[in-house]
Amino acid sequence: MRTSRNLRMAALIATAAAALAACSTPPSGGTAPKAGSAGTSLTADLASYPASLDPGLQYDTDSYSVYRNIFDQLLRRDPKTNKIVPGLATSWTQKDPKTWVFTLRSGVKFSDGTPLTAADAAFSIQRILDPKFASQQNANFSAVASATGSGNTLTITTKYPSPTLLSYLTTLSVVPKADVQKVGNAAFNLHPIGSGPYTFVSSIPGSQVVLKRNDSWWGPKPQIKQVTFRAVPSGASRVADLKSGKADIADSMTPDSATQLTGSSGLKVLSAPTERVSYLAFNTIKGGATNDPKVRQAISMAIDYKSLITNLEQGYAKPVNSVLTPLAEGYPTGLPGYTYDQAKAKSLIQQAGAKGKTIVMATSPTYDPQIVQAIQADIQDIGLKVSIQNTDQATYLKKVQSPTHDWGSIRFGQWSCSCLDADGVAYPLFHTGTIWSSYSNPQFDALVDKARQTIAPATRTQLYAQAYGILNKDLPGIGLFQIDAIYGASAKLEWTPDAQQSFFVADMKLAS
Repeated sequence: MRTSRNLRMAALIATAAAALAACSTPPSGGTAPKAGSAGTSLTADLASYPASLDPGLQYDTDSYSVYRNIFDQLLRRDPKTNKIVPGLATSWTQKDPKTWVFTLRSGVKFSDGTPLTAADAAFSIQRILDPKFASQQNANFSAVASATGSGNTLTITTKYPSPTLLSYLTTLSVVPKADVQKVGNAAFNLHPIGSGPYTFVSSIPGSQVVLKRNDSWWGPKPQIKQVTFRAVPSGASRVADLKSGKADIADSMTPDSATQLTGSSGLKVLSAPTERVSYLAFNTIKGGATNDPKVRQAISMAIDYKSLITNLEQGYAKPVNSVLTPLAEGYPTGLPGYTYDQAKAKSLIQQAGAKGKTIVMATSPTYDPQIVQAIQADIQDIGLKVSIQNTDQATYLKKVQSPTHDWGSIRFGQWSCSCLDADGVAYPLFHTGTIWSSYSNPQFDALVDKARQTIAPATRTQLYAQAYGILNKDLPGIGLFQIDAIYGASAKLEWTPDAQQSFFVADMKLAS
């Protein structure tokens, strides 16, 4: 079966390359002009319109790429070392095993001129924890018992000693309490106000978001004065925009796109290994055929992981043995890798009585369609039918995060919580009752709950090894590969991408 699989893969690559070439004719002379005047404006093509401009709601890549520039985070990671460093909080101390005190930066203001205080930081945590708010980040902060602010002092009390609190606080964007309470969550999402290096100017929902430089920002003054984020779902169109000069940078480039751009005058390819893993999650509650563990095992054995990495990702990826990246603390090094064995997979489908059944695969334009099609073909080779439901990112997220679990059988996506810890996959993705989980196993839950309350690193690692061992057996999800972020960019753009996929315009410069 490997021979026919590789022939099909080659055909997919050739077809995609031809389509891209047809849609991506460079301008006469082959030089891509600027999208905006050097040092004044930047145009960025994103694969999807941000699902949310409110940082408390979502943490997907397209949303984060935009609102990361509008808001400041309480803590952040050094992009070179991945170590936790000051953000809005300049220092912090642990008063006792369950109490942390943070001192916030003085003189910081929101873009409407109001001072940013510790009360705003506390409110930002409280609203994430409010079940009615339905935040995707709720699981990240579930260890928090209370958050209070007075002046520049933020106090966080946890329900138990939490080894991951600081890691999760790198994802906390601080919002203005007074404005959110005045206008409401829905209005704030349409016109966000933050304290970051850029301020919101306007948006055309589903199409573009425009930001301008915040000249009152406390950090180093960015060179770029204005940035326009445009939603361009078609990879071929993003390549064409780069070649015509309509865009200065585009994300979610496929390896084929990178190959095209490599030889283009005035353009370059930027890439970096990330902490993100491409994965399949199974609906084990209302998934139909995937409720059966034999079917999940069969699907895991149907996929030619090596071919995905070598032929489609073309080296812009690395193998994994779980949905967790090897960069994370507590990575289960002892787990066996996934096995490609279509003969065994077919046998399992027969045993499960699932031959000919249809499974629904949810995805969005943010994720590489060639990978989706290759997985679809692999699964169909073992006797299942696969119906792909490809919706915009906002619709995709709303569907797969629904507590009704009515989103299909499998979903294709990419995962990282930026916490670089085993908990960041085990709890939000697979623990019973979390917004992402369509899986329930009391033994797994107990191990994860215990690990979340264990400070000793060696003991935590042992607990997570057991928990990930259960995932490896039950297969509520499988990791496909650790991805590299690939961007196409103008040769005049100076920027170094990092493992966090932090699309931080303040770090970018456009040469004249």
